[in-house]
Amino acid sequence: MPRATVARIDLDALKFNYQLARAKAGSAQAMAVVKADGYGHGIQAVARALASDARKYAVACLEEALEIRAAGLHQPVVMLQGVHRREDLELCFQQGFEPVLHNSQQLEWLATSPAPAYWLKVNTGMNRLGFRPSELSGVMATLDEKGQRAELQGFVTHFACADDTSSSMTQEQTRIFEQATQAWPSLMRSVGNSAAHFLPGQPLYDWSRPGIMLYGGSPIMGKTGPDLGLKPVMTLEAPLITTRVVKPGESIGYGSAWVAESETRMGMVAVGYGDGYPRHAGTGTPAAVLGLRIGLLGRVSMDMLAVDLTGVPEAQEGDMVELWGKTVSVDEVAACAGTIGYELLTGVTARVPRDCS
Repeated sequence: MPRATVARIDLDALKFNYQLARAKAGSAQAMAVVKADGYGHGIQAVARALASDARKYAVACLEEALEIRAAGLHQPVVMLQGVHRREDLELCFQQGFEPVLHNSQQLEWLATSPAPAYWLKVNTGMNRLGFRPSELSGVMATLDEKGQRAELQGFVTHFACADDTSSSMTQEQTRIFEQATQAWPSLMRSVGNSAAHFLPGQPLYDWSRPGIMLYGGSPIMGKTGPDLGLKPVMTLEAPLITTRVVKPGESIGYGSAWVAESETRMGMVAVGYGDGYPRHAGTGTPAAVLGLRIGLLGRVSMDMLAVDLTGVPEAQEGDMVELWGKTVSVDEVAACAGTIGYELLTGVTARVPRDCS
């Protein structure tokens, strides 16, 4: 009999969060970002759940775009990292994928391939991918000369600091983007990651790109998903596999990292960093059992972790412990582990089955 450890996926919560993204996008349309295996939730299940509402999907790469087609879905798929080989452009043309082109080599490939619908990336200050604003006129002139403008959908950029509401970087990037693209008003524009949906007055133009918010995680520093009105989509659960009482002076786990100061009832939970639970989540990191919040004790092991059951004396072997979900936000766990909810959701490993409902 397999372990009971499971990631439960609430597809109704996913749909709710998508509708919230649409509402916050205003006049813009919202392409559903389902990269990284649907942020760890299962790309095909997520894409199918949103199929009746989402007019476009967005992924990072070709492999993910092909997963959308394997799910039997036919909406356009925007490939945010573009293509990595010349041959991929022809496949994009055949499959209705829309690569985001961001360098001169990709433009050279475009000149010798059937041209799919595509976007251009504008580097407005994040300095990862994209053409600088000063290069854009030359790029557009080249596309005109080679007759490749007809398939160009528009321009995208990506915000570096939209999660930090105290930063002026997003306003500056927006100003640069508007100035860089104003000469081509008939083309579409897309700037809005999840965080941008929560910035008052932030223009989202034609297409927003909600990602983490679809899954109930927070894109804003200092806030949890529920703080922003989002519903958690993944609940990571694992069973208590033993309980015991440790005496004062006794320790638990590797490195004897936690030592009991008083008699303490504790339990071992069948989940660890081999399942994607963060190893750096230390003593006090919240979890829940029987609907009540509890805390971790000591170090997280590969396959197990310890919890304090002092406040829940009725908890017994076989009871399911929520590591994150509806009682404990994934953002809270991430903060205790010194990371972000994105990493936790995408890091749940393949040995944890996804139970979609």
